[in-house]
Amino acid sequence: NLERNLYLATQVLELGLPAILVLNMIDVAEEKEIQIDFAALEKCLGATVIPMQAHVRKGMVALKFAMARRHLPPPNKIQLPLPKNLGETIRKIHQTLSEAGVVQHKELAVESLYWLSQHGPKPLKPPDAQALVSAKQTLQRQFPDWEEQLVFARYGWIQEHCGPAIRRPGVAKTSLTDRIDAVLLHPLWGWTAAVAILGVLFYLIFSIATGPMSWIEAGVEAASQTVQEIMPPGDLRDLIQKGIIAGVGNVVVFLPQILILFFFIGLMEDTGYMARLAFIMDRLMSKVGLNGKSFLPLLSSYACAVPGIMATRTIDNPKDRLITILVVPLASCSARLPVYLLMIAAMIPAEQASTTVKVGLMMLMYFLGTFSAFVFAWIFHRGLGKKESAPMILELPSYKAPSLKGIAFHLWERTRIFIRRAGTIILGISILIWAASNYPQSKSPDPAVQMSESIAGKIGRGIEPLIAPLGYDWKIGIGLLASFAAREVFVGTMSIIYSVEEDEDNRRLRNRLLAEKKPDGSPRYTPLLCLSLMVFYVFAMQCMSTVAIVKRETNSWKWPLFQLGYMTAAAYLAALLVFQIGSALGY
Repeated sequence: NLERNLYLATQVLELGLPAILVLNMIDVAEEKEIQIDFAALEKCLGATVIPMQAHVRKGMVALKFAMARRHLPPPNKIQLPLPKNLGETIRKIHQTLSEAGVVQHKELAVESLYWLSQHGPKPLKPPDAQALVSAKQTLQRQFPDWEEQLVFARYGWIQEHCGPAIRRPGVAKTSLTDRIDAVLLHPLWGWTAAVAILGVLFYLIFSIATGPMSWIEAGVEAASQTVQEIMPPGDLRDLIQKGIIAGVGNVVVFLPQILILFFFIGLMEDTGYMARLAFIMDRLMSKVGLNGKSFLPLLSSYACAVPGIMATRTIDNPKDRLITILVVPLASCSARLPVYLLMIAAMIPAEQASTTVKVGLMMLMYFLGTFSAFVFAWIFHRGLGKKESAPMILELPSYKAPSLKGIAFHLWERTRIFIRRAGTIILGISILIWAASNYPQSKSPDPAVQMSESIAGKIGRGIEPLIAPLGYDWKIGIGLLASFAAREVFVGTMSIIYSVEEDEDNRRLRNRLLAEKKPDGSPRYTPLLCLSLMVFYVFAMQCMSTVAIVKRETNSWKWPLFQLGYMTAAAYLAALLVFQIGSALGY
């Protein structure tokens, strides 16, 4: 697609600045029997052209030599032809704007008008803003399609001048990409393949990660045992053992499963399959008023909502972008994964169910989050104005072998971020939860009395009437409040609460939950309660980082507060329905 990708290059070269044009993936062009005359292309553009295969560093030396030249020759001055009447009108408007000081580049009429088409009156001084508005109105009145004419003129110039340097085979061969897409983009088999790929992903999360998780659990238990052996009894030992090690360790133990999720996302992006997912989702997205471009941020949010929200910058339609920002946190990000895994473990112990059942439950949570995002997008599409959504234009890249080095680097970066988060936010909250659970100290030796009379216990009991209809007790309420900073904090908080109460340092958290009893002696963490908690976390915002990034991207507190409110209300209502309907049915 060289002709299309030269569009931006000609815009840069039109500035008259020294430039180097790097043509990557030359090996792909050779496979498709596309011949490029580099000398003719250099003559046409007046810029140095470097062919390259970046993934094997072929062409890197030539690029470095070109960059090292002290005096890089400026490119030829590109002057795009314009339709006669439009060109005369643009030159007159440009002269007026230049004399008024609104446009600085006196010779770049076309590029100035591109800038004009993108900027509104707000960032400029009132006189300049009025001049821009007047110029836009004049162009729009005389030439309603003036922007399209400029685009077609540039592509026409590229085809006329650079087209002869590119020779394609007379008959295009059916490529491997075409044969794969015949299956993966099929209306039926495409969806089947997508579901199968996600199923394999969740199966590996439960199977392959078991070994590394057991190693981390053993390390956490060994660290706790070491502290118990070398330190005398007291508050400091309890803080390190039951606060820091228990709180942070029981979150870090889920790192292998989170990395498997990131590995698969990186694999899909690198091979080109991610774009196919967006393509097959476009028809479904259009039913709720969005398009496939919104699916890419949604898919990124399965790793983390923050980059997913930032990815909405590629969406041109402001309404579509705002709706996407409002719904992408409903995608089950990696921070929800520890909560899901803990609840599934408590809901269905390993000896009572196969991995397939657990995979099914996990896929159900991810499906519920995605389906809810579509439902709320449909509601917002009808409630936030009547402007129609733009159609999706998406390039489907050729399939290629993934760069394992790049994926490994990405995993290392995610590991660093996760560990840094565990060492800062989760560590700080764990210390606060431990202190709130142990002070003021009770005179009773009973750990349950100590927890009940502590600051955390009083806060938990204060909100218990509000969450009791959901089946939650005051201890779960403490976890819900603590996880408002970050969802995965819920796991560390539960670890601290139950290690303080039961005083059994090396017992795994899920086993402690299974042993927890109600006052009448029945199990506290029934399958219905665990399902209710999972559903709550499907909908709940519970992430201050996401609130902050939404505020930055929308430049207002209105939308992040609205988002926090509707997601919290949806979480409460959904969890309430699950528990109350389930209880009425006898579960």
